[in-house]
Amino acid sequence: MDFKGKTVLVTGSTRGIGKAIANAFAMYGADVVITGRNRIAAESIAKVIESEYGVKAYGVHLDLAGDVSSSIEEIFSLTNNKIDILVNNAGITKDTLFIRMKQEDWDTVLSVNLTGTFKVTQAVVKNMIKQRYGRVINISSIIGFIGNVGQINYSTTKAGLIGFTKSLAKEVASRNITVNAVAPGFIETDMTEVLTADIKEGYLKQIPLGRFGKPEDIANVVLFLASDMASYITGEVIHVNGGMY
Repeated sequence: MDFKGKTVLVTGSTRGIGKAIANAFAMYGADVVITGRNRIAAESIAKVIESEYGVKAYGVHLDLAGDVSSSIEEIFSLTNNKIDILVNNAGITKDTLFIRMKQEDWDTVLSVNLTGTFKVTQAVVKNMIKQRYGRVINISSIIGFIGNVGQINYSTTKAGLIGFTKSLAKEVASRNITVNAVAPGFIETDMTEVLTADIKEGYLKQIPLGRFGKPEDIANVVLFLASDMASYITGEVIHVNGGMY
């Protein structure tokens, strides 16, 4: 796998799965754009990546809940209008039972996980069409397929990303752009760290491989989908969940 000469934008890449994805691309020679709501954290991670892998890395503030236009302009300015690979990883949760869920909790999660993805992707894909090349990989979730108590808003957005993926894939295929999704199972991140021991044990019993995944497990699949080895794959969802689904 060789991504030298490619520029990758990973949303929500200051920690967890997004950070692992950005590091993996840099390891294989790609220049990377680190984004998150905390600019200082994004810039710090970018400096570490540059030092460790000898690629170009940029840290940019990007809040998907707000107006992303200025952040997108900054990204294009830094990369000379060149984004070859977009990984839509950023996402949030606001968990509670449906009957207790405030519309604010619903709106906020949809605005980041779905509408934010729409805004960033639309801006980047326009450039990919001009380039006649691109790879878009959306990070969905097992929860978008099996549902989960207390996560109706989150589950809805992750299921929505699948329709988004399949429809966009058909629209841009003629421009040599592929669009795919990865649906992680339970991965060791900040989101799973807050679970109680009893809840973790319950989930582990449902996973045939008997362990939670690592962020690197997701990064490996994203690398494959972005590589030339996957050039004939589009509109697909790859499940990475240890056999849970």
